[in-house]
Amino acid sequence: MAKRAMVLGLARSGIAVTRLLLLRGWEVLACDSKEREAFKGALDEVEKQGAKLCLGEKEPEKRIEGLDALIVSPGILPEHPAVLRARELGVEVMGEIEYAYRESTGMLLAVTGTNGKTTTVTLLGEIFKNAGKRTHVVGNIGTPYSGAVPGMKPGDVTVCEISSFMMETSSLFHPHVSAVLNISEDHLNRHGTMEKYIALKERIFEMEDANDFVVLNWDDPVTRDMAQHTRAKVVWFSSRNEVEYGAFVRDGKIVFGTPANCKAICGADEVYIPGEHNLKNALAAAAMAMVAGIPGPVIRHTLRTFKGVEHRIEFVRELDGVQFINDSKGTNVDSSIQAVRAMKRPTVLILGGYDKHTDFTPLCEEIVKNPIEQVVLIGATAKQCEETLEKVGFHAWEHAGYDFEKAVRRAFELAEDGGTVLLSPSCASFDMFDDYEARGRIFKEIVNRLESRRA
Repeated sequence: MAKRAMVLGLARSGIAVTRLLLLRGWEVLACDSKEREAFKGALDEVEKQGAKLCLGEKEPEKRIEGLDALIVSPGILPEHPAVLRARELGVEVMGEIEYAYRESTGMLLAVTGTNGKTTTVTLLGEIFKNAGKRTHVVGNIGTPYSGAVPGMKPGDVTVCEISSFMMETSSLFHPHVSAVLNISEDHLNRHGTMEKYIALKERIFEMEDANDFVVLNWDDPVTRDMAQHTRAKVVWFSSRNEVEYGAFVRDGKIVFGTPANCKAICGADEVYIPGEHNLKNALAAAAMAMVAGIPGPVIRHTLRTFKGVEHRIEFVRELDGVQFINDSKGTNVDSSIQAVRAMKRPTVLILGGYDKHTDFTPLCEEIVKNPIEQVVLIGATAKQCEETLEKVGFHAWEHAGYDFEKAVRRAFELAEDGGTVLLSPSCASFDMFDDYEARGRIFKEIVNRLESRRA
């Protein structure tokens, strides 16, 4: 008799895991609170393949009895009535990442942290591709793990970006090489405390043992402390210190090994993507690749040629001497601090968005120290950002409300010739957009429609 699963939440990962479950012979009840019209035909294929759709469902908890598994999207809260009911009935609750891992093959590398995940995962994927490995880059980066599984072969490599939400429903997830890049305040509206957030990040290496590796940031006291909580071999990375074993900088070069015995990979200034935060991302990726057996020359070539990822300090265009930078991936304070620090020209910053119960003080203090001339405020957090800017003595701000095009056009009006317009909202996008990608894409569309302000 076929096993039965409910998939709750039918965004990209929900649809992908539904397809994989059907392929593996499960009976699937695919549920979402949204009505069919909202999916614009995206569910037609899985319905033809045999999934039973349950759309506009407000009480999925009433359908849990008799299931073998409840597979939830990352957006489903642990306190959701369906999750609580499943646990009460002994029905296994897991996320798409967990199920995909169980069905996958080949080597798995996984990366988490508050910032830098997407850049590091994409860079690491490029390293493995350049080494001739068949490589799948999946997870929180936007490509569901489940979607890659059917095409996987032994010997393949999977590089997976992991969020704290995903680790809420993991149990057997077991990478051979994992990394925690950094920890700063984020998602406290969901997790409640930093202690819980940190504990969820640590779950990425929970199943690892002495045959595995965990790559940790020596320069971050929180990640440094994680070495006490793992059975895996600890490999460090640092842009400021020579570490016991790992990737670090010596005499201007990225090296790997121990202080007494290390090999140069490339010059730190040869890393194509700019900023100290990207040097750290490069060090983390290099450390992961080295312990996975990738030759140094392949890593060197990739660090020299990798041009970064969309929506992360991404150059869009220059108009009337003004550069436009898309950092829509800057969804928290620490991420936007890195973007602000990377600015070398007089800059107008577009700031604000969905409220994650964040303290903007550290970012506003950086705004004062760096060449930010004006701030245009948007979205649900605009008032809070205004108050924090005033508190640190920065008064050159104005509101654009929820009119994103108005914000971009006003930022262009305010920008000096030879200046920059930077979108780095320091917030999630859900008050105005479907996701940060949509926000970044629309920013680029508006920017590319702008006309010269010169007569």
